[in-house]
Amino acid sequence: MGLAFDAAGLGDYLHEVFAEVANDFVIERLDEDGITMRLVVDDRHLRPGGTISGPSMFALADVTIYALVLSRIGREALAVTTNASFDFMRKPAGGTPLVAEGKLLKLGRQLAVGDVLIYSQGDPRPVARSTMTYAIPPKKVGTA
Repeated sequence: MGLAFDAAGLGDYLHEVFAEVANDFVIERLDEDGITMRLVVDDRHLRPGGTISGPSMFALADVTIYALVLSRIGREALAVTTNASFDFMRKPAGGTPLVAEGKLLKLGRQLAVGDVLIYSQGDPRPVARSTMTYAIPPKKVGTA
């Protein structure tokens, strides 16, 4: 299955359907192999001690897989997370953008499974890993 969006088109769609958080995330790469997204970190993403909060890292993983699924199935805003596992591996650098590398492991008619590694920008050691499953809404009768 090819791409339903290019990076710019997908970014525009995310701004349309998730305007409240869309400016937090930047698509840096989108191709047949996967996606690279960046969390634009500011003070609201930090927890005491200056590190990036777990909820911010989880949001990056979730948006990464959501965007990756949409890049394949198109304008289907109601695709939803049905399962998530998250491993925190090391403390991310505070105030440094986080970069997520996502890839699809399975894309079926009803479910998509993706894997994400998250890094502090400039550091090759992952700070977190997540696997997520998304439910894909059924196609409406009479649509392709």
